[in-house]
Amino acid sequence: MGIRDIIEGKKQWRAHTARVKALPADYQIVYHEIQKYYFKTGPVGLFDGSLLPGIVDFFEEGVAAGKGVTELIGKDVAAFCDNLVKDSPTYAQIYQKSIDKEIAEDL
Repeated sequence: MGIRDIIEGKKQWRAHTARVKALPADYQIVYHEIQKYYFKTGPVGLFDGSLLPGIVDFFEEGVAAGKGVTELIGKDVAAFCDNLVKDSPTYAQIYQKSIDKEIAEDL
């Protein structure tokens, strides 16, 4: 990854955060909780670029339709997050598999 890639990535991230800041306060709160949840649970494709911007797209559509954030995602934010990445591997799953493999080899 070259310096130009880093600069471009930062530009994209700043544009993304500007879109988040333009959302109503309740949407921003939920978005930041979703972001924290994903940073902790670690879906492998999180930084490939489409998941978080896709959530902002979805939220912008909800705002345009006049819906509250809980009307879009429900009251269980974690369940919403898990459902979005249910078919994607997480770093936790990869780590669990590596531990299982090491234990199986050692026994």
